[in-house]
Amino acid sequence: MVTKAITATTVGINAYKIEVEVDVANSFPGISIVGLPDNAVNEAKERVHSAIKNSGFSFPTGKVIVNLAPAVIRKEGTNFDLPIAIGILKEQGINIPDDLTVAFLGELSLDGSLRKINGVLPLVAGLKEQGVKTVFVPNENAKEAALVQDVNVFGATHLVDIVKHFEGTPLPLTVIDINKYLVENAFTDYTFDFKDVKGQQKAKKALEIAAAGSHNILMTGSPGSGKTMMAKCMASILPPLELQEALELTKIYSICGLLSSDEPLMTKRPYRAVHHTASTNGIIGGGTNPKPGEITLAHRGVLFLDEMIEFPRNVLEVLRQPLEDGEVVISRAKTSLKYPSRFILLGAMNPCPCGFLGDREKQCSCTESQIQRYRARLSGPLLDRIDLVINVPRLTTEELINTKTESEPSAKIRERVIKARKIQAKRYSNDGILTNSELSAELIKKYCVLDDTSQQILKLAAQKYQLSGRRYNRILKIARTIADLAESESIKAEHLTQALQYRETIAS
Repeated sequence: MVTKAITATTVGINAYKIEVEVDVANSFPGISIVGLPDNAVNEAKERVHSAIKNSGFSFPTGKVIVNLAPAVIRKEGTNFDLPIAIGILKEQGINIPDDLTVAFLGELSLDGSLRKINGVLPLVAGLKEQGVKTVFVPNENAKEAALVQDVNVFGATHLVDIVKHFEGTPLPLTVIDINKYLVENAFTDYTFDFKDVKGQQKAKKALEIAAAGSHNILMTGSPGSGKTMMAKCMASILPPLELQEALELTKIYSICGLLSSDEPLMTKRPYRAVHHTASTNGIIGGGTNPKPGEITLAHRGVLFLDEMIEFPRNVLEVLRQPLEDGEVVISRAKTSLKYPSRFILLGAMNPCPCGFLGDREKQCSCTESQIQRYRARLSGPLLDRIDLVINVPRLTTEELINTKTESEPSAKIRERVIKARKIQAKRYSNDGILTNSELSAELIKKYCVLDDTSQQILKLAAQKYQLSGRRYNRILKIARTIADLAESESIKAEHLTQALQYRETIAS
């Protein structure tokens, strides 16, 4: 008799239901797994055999054939251990119902205990969409699995626990209040705070605009001007995650194995700082079975590239499509996967090779040709996708030692950012977007209407700086964000002129 157990596998961040079919043939003892398994799935044969015997159950004396259907989907990972063991136990007469609305996920150790696996949230969410109502997972994954509403989640520590559950000793149901968890863990004490940054009011305002509208930003300035310090402070002014964003982000981190059992839900926006020696695959994602890269791990958060101009040009150029589309497509011979990558690109760089071009105290030692070659590492199309570019001058000695003027703390800046994000969320509630940076050309016409004075200002700017269509639209998006921070329903001339100030460096 053929028995069945339900499980799932992930392809990218999408999950597919898999039927584990088990049959015992009257042949030489052993286990054979078919259905396009990878090495980790094939190794389940040894783990399952030992786990069943060491849990006190008998193992079939014939040939055990395991089929993972449908066979056209590549199966990878260790979460097939438990459903295979369940299927074999059914063949041995253990009273576990053949219920296709019940699924099993988990890795087995040799003594039968269950170990934590990656990707539980997308797996359970995918199973729910395909009719599964109950899921058994390792105890360490139970809270994460319980984030999926309307699914009964049971966490187990041992294979025996699951068998006893069906024999009349039920496991406790795992329940979690997502909204309460999200609110309680939204903010913590930040290591870096804008209250510790002296001066640099223009740069701080630009970072506030970037956070409020999810705009890309580049800071240029001499060494010691505070670029890196302010970039680190950026995390402290980001708004809390909405539930939809938190779940989307948690799926990504779950697949990458970056979630802890104590914190099953991502409650803070990611801040990813990448070294300039990072490879293209490290940034974009890749591998034989493509996994998410830094731009996906920074989804709905910040990707910080310090010394941005030192990154290899080919690495920077691959950012162009994700910055434009908010997603990255990784194509390989066997598969093509799509990952979300809607992040704020935050770059910092020196203005020239020696770093002191335009500095008020130190003389630049670079030649004109050296400066041109240095700046040419950032291509025009990439700069076109950066909304705000600001110069960050070094503080004078007087500004540095001034103790009378107190800087505004991050908490106050964050309040304005949150208020602006709420305005955007309400405005775009029927448009399928969350922030001003996501506005399409059609939505720009709808939400970024200018009066006659503002239109004339923008027309003159377009002629003077020879703005491309992309730059033109990005200026309108920035002006929309500045208006939101001012709690203005319409874009006024002062909002537009302020937005243009952050484009002058690129255009000049």
